[in-house]
Amino acid sequence: MAARPISSATISFGLVSVPVQMYAVSESQSNISFNWINKSTGSRLKQQYVDGKTGEKVEKEEMIKGYEFSKGQYVTFTPEEIKALEERKTESIDVLEFVPADKVDRLYFDRGYFLGPGKGGDRAYRLLAAALKKANLAAIGQYAARGKQYLIMLRPMANGLVMEQLHYADEVRSLSDVPLPDGDVKPAELALAMQLIDQARSDAFKPEQYKDTVRDRILEQIQAKVAGEDILAEPVEEPHTQVIDLMEALKQSLAQGGVKKTAEKHEKTAMKAVRGKETTAKKTKIATKRRATA
Repeated sequence: MAARPISSATISFGLVSVPVQMYAVSESQSNISFNWINKSTGSRLKQQYVDGKTGEKVEKEEMIKGYEFSKGQYVTFTPEEIKALEERKTESIDVLEFVPADKVDRLYFDRGYFLGPGKGGDRAYRLLAAALKKANLAAIGQYAARGKQYLIMLRPMANGLVMEQLHYADEVRSLSDVPLPDGDVKPAELALAMQLIDQARSDAFKPEQYKDTVRDRILEQIQAKVAGEDILAEPVEEPHTQVIDLMEALKQSLAQGGVKKTAEKHEKTAMKAVRGKETTAKKTKIATKRRATA
């Protein structure tokens, strides 16, 4: 199925304009949502707002947005004033400079979009993509949409373009704010750690080999619940040995097959717990039926 554009814009660099269509690069499926239900009626509950002082329910027509400028003090804004405050949607991606893409720290990346050519923009689109690829550079610019101005980076991918939304500098914290340990790394421990890394080294990142097994297990249990089975908590098996000595932990990790083997072992333990839940639930259901027919 062909991707559908979620928005349109125009890239501007110099006097050149490139109309583009924006497409989502991903579709998150990791979140499994649960709703609040009335235990007595089985109906879904609705959210409502209450006054922080009186505790009384407030209807939507009685609400107004406000900004807390001091503790407990707010200045309020009408919908028209809020609209006036928001950045005007220009649908223009204004290129400001060109930099090597690998010089933009990954901490600044927020989300990405595929860009396709808009109506009448094929030639200019191909030109910009080819020029960025030949120069081995990315374009940094700004884009106004949804009441905000976003910092963005355009980079070539294959024969197309990708727009990545970036955080502004004041939105990214510094590692210097985090307390870090002092001390030296022992050469012998470093050598073993390097061996452990080499055991799991790959030449390329292959995302298709990874799967969200936690989500799969939860969905499996939800389907079991829909089918009438009970979900019972099972204690997770604890490691048989707690290795305190770092050197010994590295040696044992290498002896047991390294990082991949340890991860596989953890996954098997988790699946065993799921199967244990299924077995216990089935036994409970059978016992309940037997008691009911006795």
